[in-house]
Amino acid sequence: MNLDDHLRRAGDLCDRVVFGGDRTLLPEADRALDAVEAELALTRGRVLHARFLDDRVEDPHELALFERACATYEALGDVGGQARARFQIGVYHQVVRADNAAAVPQFERSRTLAAQVADDLTSSYALRHLGIAAHMVGDLDDARGHLEESTRLRRACGFPAGVAANLVGLAYLAREQSRPEEAEALLDEAEALAGSAGADRIVGQVEQARAAMR
Repeated sequence: MNLDDHLRRAGDLCDRVVFGGDRTLLPEADRALDAVEAELALTRGRVLHARFLDDRVEDPHELALFERACATYEALGDVGGQARARFQIGVYHQVVRADNAAAVPQFERSRTLAAQVADDLTSSYALRHLGIAAHMVGDLDDARGHLEESTRLRRACGFPAGVAANLVGLAYLAREQSRPEEAEALLDEAEALAGSAGADRIVGQVEQARAAMR
């Protein structure tokens, strides 16, 4: 059920209470609105995070929005919503606070929850950032495994920009593991995919990687 459906459902239930007098319908109306509020909080937090990626200025509301969304999804029994919210909590800790110790458990929980509802896209995000965390502590084999599985899921989901982003990471790993020809091939594919998807930020990351590997 999408947000419009939830809002419409809440409105219809209110009408039935007002005109029919059945107050037992009100908790269901509340739940429909809670679902809307959770999605709004999650999306607003994502907007704040996107802004952080450009200006690198932390907004103190970002984490609170993700945590509010997560708590509401949990209360609603929305496993998929929890998976997405926990992933964003992990990203906040990893990217904004540079705190992998706090981030990794969130990514692992997100991955577990996403698997329960067959949400391969969210699983791919959690795996990508688990790979990043492993890379940061020098566990290159674990990092590669996570990124490769994330890439497989992203290909299956038809998410070329996400595949390209992962290929850049895999190229760095290939270079560090003394596989320069593989690194170059990965960057070639990443550049092609990112260009076709209009993912200019990823194209820039490819260029940076090429420069760093010269």
